Amino acid sequence: MKIYIGIDPGKSGGVCFLNGDEIRVCKCPDTIHDMVSEIEMANDIGVCSAVVEKVWSFPGQGVRSVWTFAENYAQWCTILATLKIRYVLKPPNTWMKFYGAMPPDKRKRKNYLKQLAQQLYPNIKITLATSDAILLAHYLQQADVIKPIVKSAD
Repeated sequence: MKIYIGIDPGKSGGVCFLNGDEIRVCKCPDTIHDMVSEIEMANDIGVCSAVVEKVWSFPGQGVRSVWTFAENYAQWCTILATLKIRYVLKPPNTWMKFYGAMPPDKRKRKNYLKQLAQQLYPNIKITLATSDAILLAHYLQQADVIKPIVKSAD
């Protein structure tokens, strides 16, 4: 069983687990222990691969918010690496390009992405907190961005 994990690493982001037509999504857990539990649960069920939105700070952001953001990002990457889950980091402009042209205004773009996720998965409740994670997992599943490891015959 193959499970695709999409992670929007901000505290107001989310995590999505996609397995064929089955989907489970949640807001970003509050603690690192809960983050690990979410990933371990999926890892126990099947072979996982993940995509984490590659993020960075912007001028004008508060020092505390940048620190929290970076800490959360690093925790997700560390959890995946520790559990030996193959993952890629994709900046927003890369994975969003998969879905076509986006509105330039951030608020309109976020609402557009939420609507797009709702169209793809009409049977679950989509929120602004979870829509990016859902689209990241869907992107990972459809775009084949993690190439298989080919071992050489030494």
